[in-house]
Amino acid sequence: MQAAQRYLFALVAVLVLAACGRAPTLPKLGPHDVIVAFGDSLTRGTGASEETAYPAVLASLTGHTIVNAGVPGDTTASGLQRLPGVLAEYRPRLVLLCLGGNDMLRQVPASMIENNLRLLVQTIRASGAEVVLIGVPEPRLFGGAPAFYARVAEDMKLPLEDDVFNQVLRDNRLKSDPIHANAAGYRVVAERLNGFLHEAGAL
Repeated sequence: MQAAQRYLFALVAVLVLAACGRAPTLPKLGPHDVIVAFGDSLTRGTGASEETAYPAVLASLTGHTIVNAGVPGDTTASGLQRLPGVLAEYRPRLVLLCLGGNDMLRQVPASMIENNLRLLVQTIRASGAEVVLIGVPEPRLFGGAPAFYARVAEDMKLPLEDDVFNQVLRDNRLKSDPIHANAAGYRVVAERLNGFLHEAGAL
């Protein structure tokens, strides 16, 4: 009987740990905590206005200050260079990290993109902020988010949203051009992220 009880306890422990691994959670944000949206043109809102970019819409949905730190053309490498200054200026509690698309357009090796993403996450965490990783699809027909986003999220215990931009950029009604959303598309992203942050415990 004792052996059976030990086995059952071990099985329950494994299941609990597995559940935790599938859905990393975030500390609840305080009312004055700042969120930084850090990325490239998809974060900046290319194809729409500043007021309809996803960070602005998400700010209105959540009531939190969200800094749009998106720079069109940014790569994971150039992001690494400017990230410390952004963190020092805004002192965010949470960073929404969405980079990698321009790397893929420039055919940067996947291993280098993955390594840079890990360094970006480490830099953000060293500042005391939490991270949500946002994956973007490969720039090809029916290209979903590459597997390195999931590997980084799993290894570093990050909440990962790797499907919303894939869905938006496959719908011509939500795009301004082949690689950017329009105002309606960015609203879809903001609404999805709002729900995601609630589920993760941040809101």
